[in-house]
Amino acid sequence: LAIIPVKSFDAAKSRLGLGAPARSRVCELMLREVLEACSASRVSETLVITREPRASQIASECGAAVVRDESESGVNRAVGLADEAASAHGSSIVLPQDIPLVEARDIDAALGMAPGRGALVIPSRQLDGTNALVRTPPDIMETRYDEGSYAAHTEAARSARVRARLGFVRRIMIDVDTREDLDYVAARGAAVSSKPDIGGRIRACLGG
Repeated sequence: LAIIPVKSFDAAKSRLGLGAPARSRVCELMLREVLEACSASRVSETLVITREPRASQIASECGAAVVRDESESGVNRAVGLADEAASAHGSSIVLPQDIPLVEARDIDAALGMAPGRGALVIPSRQLDGTNALVRTPPDIMETRYDEGSYAAHTEAARSARVRARLGFVRRIMIDVDTREDLDYVAARGAAVSSKPDIGGRIRACLGG
């Protein structure tokens, strides 16, 4: 099961320094890229946890299910809502909506790197946040998506006395939080991924 928490577009990515329409377009593009990667991977089901109407529409178009997050009170709460559905699966992978360079092979690589029982943590390229968390089984540990979640998730696995493994998958590690991140993806995306048009599509979202 792939779990993708999605914040309302009008409240998301304020650090990009963009107006609301452009931010919304960027969020839509990034979510669609992640969903398309999930649908082409060996993930059997994808859940989008959101109250954003446009995210729900995109999820439906990409074959993903939607769980309504009425309170939108944080990633841990969103993942908790999805965990109820995760009990039917042997493992789950939590992915953010802001890793637009991710490809199906990256998700498959993460699943392949995960221990048979325990957790795999793939950090952000700044080595602070968590850009992918694989849990086998899904209820083996709670999530700790707060500041420094990469270290917090590793510690949570140890506290639960389960195996914790650290993984590095380049395209999963490249997230978009700031305008510098967005410019990097627009300029370098074609060199890092097999998506030759990603830079142009990002610039189109910006109106240029």
